[in-house]
Amino acid sequence: MFKKGLFPLIDFGYFIVGCFIYSAAVTMFISANEISPGGFTGIATVVNYLTSIPTGIIVFVLNIPIIIIGYIKMGSVFIIKTAAAIGIMSVSLDVADKIFKPIHTDNMLACLFGGILMGLGLSLVLLRGATTGGVDIIAKLINRKRRHISVGRLILAMDAVIICFAAFVYKNIESALYSVVAMYVSSKIMDTMLYGADKGKIIYAITAEPDAIGHDISERVHRGVTRISVMGGYTGEGRIMLMCTLRRHEVSTVHDIILEHDPKAFIVVGDVGEIIGEGFKIHKS
Repeated sequence: MFKKGLFPLIDFGYFIVGCFIYSAAVTMFISANEISPGGFTGIATVVNYLTSIPTGIIVFVLNIPIIIIGYIKMGSVFIIKTAAAIGIMSVSLDVADKIFKPIHTDNMLACLFGGILMGLGLSLVLLRGATTGGVDIIAKLINRKRRHISVGRLILAMDAVIICFAAFVYKNIESALYSVVAMYVSSKIMDTMLYGADKGKIIYAITAEPDAIGHDISERVHRGVTRISVMGGYTGEGRIMLMCTLRRHEVSTVHDIILEHDPKAFIVVGDVGEIIGEGFKIHKS
């Protein structure tokens, strides 16, 4: 089921490093300062707080039915890899609890540093085509039946319930607020790790000088330019719109090229989350 060669070993290496980084964050910064990390780990840290049952065991037990249902409904390498990541996470949470000392510090520092480390650890797992289970799989299963509800919204809703539950147990409303900050920081780190290298800009220019502008962009910036025929909704006048995807540092050069040839050009610059193709991220085979 896995790819041949060393790929399974590489996957496990990423899972081990990522899970231990995440577990260190939870042990040292998050649960130590009564902040919820969300997800099944958030439930586990609260149960551990109430009963002293090891966090890793709770995470593992909670995920067993989810993995079984997920495999039946979604049976794929993704579920198998996720099961492996869950097993490693369950062990790493309990090992981290024994080898790392809790750092009781300012809650803002705790949620910032904890969020950074959680995001880094989870990114390493996600980069190898798996997740740490829990609400992610539940959200995917619900989405299969309720297509109109996005996976992101489902995860957000479930995490919100878990955070509120944690705040109730800790008897501290600030815990919920700091949890939101930690999860936001974690999500930004994951975005940067997973998509940061492929982010860019897209520039549209409606111009009377498409040939000269397109030539200069190709010669000076070495980027391809797409020509699109457009028509003004008010004037009914036909024009050519140029579209070009760029790295962030290339935008100012292209902007200057457009205005050199057509000071009256209509220019729109937007953000691009990921660019795949020649000159950017290579297609996966």
